[in-house]
Amino acid sequence: MQFPLLGSTRLLLREITVRDADALFAIQSDPEVMRWFGADPMQDRQQALQLIEMFANWRTQPNPGTRWGIVHRQSGVFMGTAGLFRWNRGWRNCVLGYELGRPYWGHGYMQEALQTLLGYGVDQMALNRIQAEIHPDNHASVRLVRGLGFQYEGRHRQQGYWGGKFHDLDSYSLLAHDWPAVRQASQP
Repeated sequence: MQFPLLGSTRLLLREITVRDADALFAIQSDPEVMRWFGADPMQDRQQALQLIEMFANWRTQPNPGTRWGIVHRQSGVFMGTAGLFRWNRGWRNCVLGYELGRPYWGHGYMQEALQTLLGYGVDQMALNRIQAEIHPDNHASVRLVRGLGFQYEGRHRQQGYWGGKFHDLDSYSLLAHDWPAVRQASQP
């Protein structure tokens, strides 16, 4: 199956390859980036290579997923990743995940990337529900998904484990019937 290449005004969302290992490692070894991600920071480049292989294998699994590399269209700089995973085709739902390198925070890049991904999920994957699981203290991520039309559903107590302790995660969801209004509101 061909990898779905997506684009927006400033960004290209493409397959993550071995040539992205150094950039991916730089992002995922940053403790501040990984603070709310749900995994401990990477310790060596080999972990980035393993993650790239895992992302590639997602597309062949029974409950597949796709993780895109977020690349600045003009400069070609790899800025982060975003994806739709744990795709339950029968139930037409999946989970959203993302991270962005610290130098790119606060410029609207992730919002632009996620608008593109969500459109793909609803239009091409025929998703009815997209879920995001966010640490309650990750205020920037909560603002991001709420701005994209996600609704708060509740708290999953001690759902995550990283940094040597359990973490609560809040569940947010976007339903396909809400997406047209969100898409329209985000148009310039």
